[in-house]
Amino acid sequence: MKKLSFIELARKILTEAGFPMTTEEIWEYAQKNGLDLLVGSKGKTPWATLGARIYVELRDNSKTDFVKIDSRPKKFFLRHLINKADLEQIAEFEKEKVEEPSLTRFHERDLHPFLSYFADSYLQVHTKTIYHERSSRKSYAQWLHPDIVGVRFPIEEWEAEVLDFGMALGSSLIKLYSFELKKELTFSNLRESFFQTVSNSSWANEGYLVASKLSRDEEFMNELKRLSSAFGIGIIQLDIEDPDAAEIIFPARFTSDLDWETINKISKENPDFMDFLKRVKNDISSKEVRKEKYDRIFQSEKLIQTIRTKK
Repeated sequence: MKKLSFIELARKILTEAGFPMTTEEIWEYAQKNGLDLLVGSKGKTPWATLGARIYVELRDNSKTDFVKIDSRPKKFFLRHLINKADLEQIAEFEKEKVEEPSLTRFHERDLHPFLSYFADSYLQVHTKTIYHERSSRKSYAQWLHPDIVGVRFPIEEWEAEVLDFGMALGSSLIKLYSFELKKELTFSNLRESFFQTVSNSSWANEGYLVASKLSRDEEFMNELKRLSSAFGIGIIQLDIEDPDAAEIIFPARFTSDLDWETINKISKENPDFMDFLKRVKNDISSKEVRKEKYDRIFQSEKLIQTIRTKK
């Protein structure tokens, strides 16, 4: 049979099933009916990849037939199949919707699990929180290292012989990430936040400035795009009401050359960063990623529940 994209697979299953489904339910249906075999590359978490494709479809295609039903957990359906019962479900949810937590009710560090979830599910990046207070010279910590660092391995995708060959040639087998988090980005803190990210991300292959709320002012977005393009810093917006709806607003520019002087400096200043480097080295050497040694990944429902309890 013809190979299907994730979007084509989701459309086919939702049409056959005839009712809204979560991405996990869509993938379970695909497995039970042998439809998962029609998808080429699936990865370790195909349901997450499926969800990412649908969210991109919803965001970038104004004529898409997909709709998101804001139930708990989130479900997806096809517009032309929506009936009265589905509309009543959507209306009932809107009446019960909990007010979005105020930005003053939580701290920047409360956003770390949201970023770790997004990085793990959609970027295949394992993250490690770097605690500034553990730096030996705390007065310089905020301009030395980022809030979170990350690594993407090929270990789970490549054959052992290929890994050995790459290491023998001295090839770079990993991609290192740097993330700076803010609760909100507006004109009032854009430049300081951006150049803090530039300073703290110079050592990595890709650097990102991450926020849970972005000003949608046209002038602000134009300036954000200009800065991102000029310095290669990517922008990620988290969604504390729907972690799977987080998105990369502007992608980071990949840099192949790592800044070893800065890496050495950060490792001397902060033990968390040194532990991160040791962990990455051990995982490469053993050809096995010890996920429990990186930041813990919570389910999206748990993340939402936790942030709503913040006072």
